[in-house]
Amino acid sequence: MELKRILAGLEGLKLRGDLELDVKGIQKDSRKIKEGDLFVAIKGYEFDGHKYIENAIQNGATAIMVEEGCNLKEFNIPGEITVIMAKDTREALAICAINFYGDPSAKFKLIGVTGTKGKTTTTFMIKEILERAGKKVGLIGTIATYINGKKIKDSDRTTPESIELQEIFSQMVDAGVEVVVMEVSSQSLKLHRVDGCHFDIVLFTNFSEDHISKNEHPDMKDYFESKLKLFNMCNNGIVNTDDLYGAKIPKLFPNSNITTYGIDNYANLLAKDITITNAYVDFKVKITDRNERVKTGIPGRFSVYNSLAAICVAKKFGISSDVIKEALLEVRVPGRSELVNNKKELTIMIDYAHSPESLQNILQATKSYTRGKVISVFGCGGDRDSSKRPIMGEISGKIADYTIITSDNPRTEDPNKIVEQIEEGIKKTKGKYEVIVDRVEAIEKAIKMADKKDIIILAGKGHEPYQEINGVKYPFDERIIVNEIIEKLSQKTKK
Repeated sequence: MELKRILAGLEGLKLRGDLELDVKGIQKDSRKIKEGDLFVAIKGYEFDGHKYIENAIQNGATAIMVEEGCNLKEFNIPGEITVIMAKDTREALAICAINFYGDPSAKFKLIGVTGTKGKTTTTFMIKEILERAGKKVGLIGTIATYINGKKIKDSDRTTPESIELQEIFSQMVDAGVEVVVMEVSSQSLKLHRVDGCHFDIVLFTNFSEDHISKNEHPDMKDYFESKLKLFNMCNNGIVNTDDLYGAKIPKLFPNSNITTYGIDNYANLLAKDITITNAYVDFKVKITDRNERVKTGIPGRFSVYNSLAAICVAKKFGISSDVIKEALLEVRVPGRSELVNNKKELTIMIDYAHSPESLQNILQATKSYTRGKVISVFGCGGDRDSSKRPIMGEISGKIADYTIITSDNPRTEDPNKIVEQIEEGIKKTKGKYEVIVDRVEAIEKAIKMADKKDIIILAGKGHEPYQEINGVKYPFDERIIVNEIIEKLSQKTKK
């Protein structure tokens, strides 16, 4: 594609070189550059792409985009290389990617889901409903990317970088996808990954403290304002009116068409007469002109909220209540309140809870309906916000009947030190606990001490099939590990 077509719509550019150059591809990683590509240099939190300009040229880049303020004299850029200087290369990359792939999000309905918790489950619920209604659906989110029911790839972040995102959108267009459901993280909004996307519906699940660190958001104000950017991109919104921050959105966007849902406060879609067990939740809701009984196999009060959000989307598509009810009954989400089938018939739940509020929610939810003990097995990831570790220890100590503190993804940190920080919090409570740093041994201990009335919560890793230690991701799928432990224990019993 001609470079000038790729740059269409960008203002304030400074240029040197041939704008009619035929560009083969766009990359922000110099290692991925091939002959004839455009390299976009981006200043990241850890790396500055400008330092790799010479590498990109050596790998075949024929055009380079740099950010205003950089000193071109520092780089050895040959005269035949086209150079573009942009005010913000992240913003520019998003627009370039859209142009290069032919503005794919204009060719299907795009639903964006943001919020601190519930994004993944809500997107899976929407996907299930739409597919049962006969739609061709794409999904992009924390767990994986799906096209027409087939998993295309696992995800390494909630919302892909702009160039990857537009490439995925293009694949979806080629596959005839009619609707795309996408988790939109605050980081993706802040870092311009979704700039220029054509959202048809945007949805806000809830808001609580998370992602506050030097590499994410400096404070809650920045975190919330980043999420609000989604509502500047679409005037057709859906919000949770029971959430303190969600309730503010209709007033902040008075000219938008916003539908509300909730349980406790007035909303356009209200859930009533809720029943929660350790295997499902059901409730009454007025989908069309009469109350319907809706049931889903994902237990917990939060599942009611996620279901309501999905129903709001379904109503906008005119989907029948029977299809909605069938889909919500059958939907399953990897690593989100996921019950693990096992020979001992124990209630073992895998959940991605990795923040204080999400851990508190899952423990309180299960505590409310479990007849026996709530056994909490969790750790905290390394190289992330360390201030939440004692808070999570205290939460588990106060709510769970027994806590086993263990390792999560220690990354480059010493897992023993992470565990010690969690222990500082649990020591403030009267909660019973022990420390078993090895996560497999911790899970085994929980299984040994549980009976059929109890529930074991394996929190933190959720859908992740790995354990990350010093930059290496080792296989670690808790569904497999649970059943391997139970098989081993049953063999010992036979002997």
